[in-house]
Formats: sequence, structure tokens, C-alpha cells
Amino acid sequence: MEILWVLIALVMMSFVIGPMVMRRRAGIQQVAPGDPDAADPANYGFVQQEELDIRMPGPDQDLLDVLDVVQGTQNYRAASQLLAGTEAEGERRWQRVQAFAGAAALELQQRPGGVSDAPGGQWLRVWRAEAPKDAGGAAVHAEFLVQQAWRTSTPGTDDFRIIMEEAKAACGDAALLAPGDPIPYIIELSVARGLAYSQPEFEKLWLKILDRAPTHMGAHLAALHYWCEKWHGSRELAYAFAESAAARAPQGSLLAAMPLFAVFEHLPEVNLVSGFYQSEVVTKAIHGALFAVHAARPDDPMLAHVRHLLVWFLVRSERWAEAMSQLVHVDGHVGALPWTLTADPAADYAIFRALAVAGYEANGGSPATLRA
Repeated sequence: MEILWVLIALVMMSFVIGPMVMRRRAGIQQVAPGDPDAADPANYGFVQQEELDIRMPGPDQDLLDVLDVVQGTQNYRAASQLLAGTEAEGERRWQRVQAFAGAAALELQQRPGGVSDAPGGQWLRVWRAEAPKDAGGAAVHAEFLVQQAWRTSTPGTDDFRIIMEEAKAACGDAALLAPGDPIPYIIELSVARGLAYSQPEFEKLWLKILDRAPTHMGAHLAALHYWCEKWHGSRELAYAFAESAAARAPQGSLLAAMPLFAVFEHLPEVNLVSGFYQSEVVTKAIHGALFAVHAARPDDPMLAHVRHLLVWFLVRSERWAEAMSQLVHVDGHVGALPWTLTADPAADYAIFRALAVAGYEANGGSPATLRA
């Protein structure tokens, strides 16, 4: 399904964002002097496009350091130690599991191996062989299999089902090694989507997650994907799930931003006419996400995810000053929706950033007023 979303995003970029860029350029010139080509993001301290980090949504220096060590030495021990020292119920451990699994999958894709050389990601296989009772390694392996299924095979085929069944078994192994850890069950949400779990099967799995981590944002986003897939992209059911999560979100929880993700998931279904991004459903979702961002802890690992999606919607809504406020917080890292759905995340982010800067300046903004 990820591959499908990539294709959808590419089509949208060519038929929607491209013309939108030209319209925005023309519109900005009518409001006041200012144009994306003339606006210089560097004046705001923003990172040059070629220096944007596409690996993650925000900074996690410990993870970056460990990834460098693991991939440089092909030794898994630093990864094992980092996961062992990361809170099991939190968002950060889930993100780190995804990062390690993604790194191994990318290595394997780049170096499939042959007669004379070992395949990429060998460190993960060694990790599982030498430390079979390491809960972190088991979780990374399960997530690796899920990513492999979506990356290398087509949903509905025998190859896809075989890998997904293996991933399901790996999730069970990981859960046995860490009974209170929600991550094996969160990983299984992708399996549920791939294998088309029935609603009772899904709800049984979902209750296990709620028992362990009821406000886990990553889990809710994964569950949202299931609802979109299971019900053939039913906008109503996905919105109902997202709005229910937002309604029961405790103070400071980013779950209040869930409706914005539901709107984004179903953009291909809506009629992208002029004014849609000022519509009630979009405006309400944006306000909920802004409220969540303002109330969240500054160190919440999911905060950058919400800010990136807000940038996308705020630019589309021509809310330039608010978009700039979000860019100040996330600039430098672009490994998040919506940028990762396209072939060149840094380039797509840079387009929206340039539009935000141009729109901001065309309406009287400047580096001095942003700092103020």
C-alpha cells in the first residue's frame, strides 16, 4: 500500500502541486512584490535543500550516532543497547525500531548480496542469531519483515502473503519476549492491514495496544491506515476513528491532531477545487492540530510529524505566517509525511517552504517580524 500511496502522491505532485505552484506565484505577485524564486529561505536561517536530512522528522542524535556505528561496523550491539535504554511505552522507541528496520531494509535493497559478498543488513541477521532473546532485536526483525513485504512485493500476491505471515509470527515472538511492550502489537497493525484482518481480529489486537499504551500516536496512525485499507478508503469510518481518538485525547496529547491525518489520507477521494483548503472540515482539522501542537511537550517525539503535516496544509490554505511558525521548528529534517510519499522529499519540502516564505513576505513579513 505504501507503494500505491507513493504513486498517488507522484500523480498529485505533477497534476496538482505543479499547477498550484504557478498559480501561487501569480497570486503572490498580485498581492505584493514577492515570488518563490525571489524569496531566500536562507534569510530565515533555513537549511539549504541539499543539506536537508530525509531520514527522520526531527533530531535524534543518539539514533544517528548509533546508526553510523552499526552500519559502519556491521555490529548490532550499539543498536541493542540503545533500544534497551529507551522507554518501551514511548513514541521514541517505536521510531527507533522503525529506523533500524528501515536501515537494514535499505541496505539489503542496495546490496542484495551474491556469491562473493554478504547481503546488506547482515548485522540484523547476526543480531537475531546471537541474541535470540533480545526483545529489541526481535521487534526490529518483525518491522523489517513488514517493510520488506510492502517494499518488495505486491499486496495480494503469494510472495506478499508469505512475508506477511512470517512477520506475524515474528511479532508473536517479540511479544513473548516483552509482554508489556506495545511495539510488537503496533507492528502487527501493518500485518493486519496487509493480511486484511477481520474487524473482530483487528479489535482484539487494538485492545492489546490500548491496554499497554492508550495514547500512543504512532499506534493510532497505524490503525488509521488499517481503517483506510480495510474499508476501501471509507472516509467516514476513518474520520470517525480519528475524531474519536481526538475527543478522548488527554491534555497535552497529540492525538488531537488525528483528524488532520485522516483528511490527508483521503485527499485523492475529494474534489480538489479552489477553496477546499478553506473548507470547514480542513479548517477544523488544522485548528485541532494547532491546538495539539501548542499543548504538547516540546520533547514529544511525534511533535515534528504533526508540524510537518501542518506546514503542508497551512501553505495550501495560504496561512503563510502560521506555516512559517511551524517551519522554524522543523526545518532541517524532512523524514515525515507528506514529503516521504514522494520521490524527492527534500525537493518537495523546499517547494512548500519557498511558497511559505514568498507568501509571508508578500504580505508584509520579514526575518525581523518572524523573530519578533
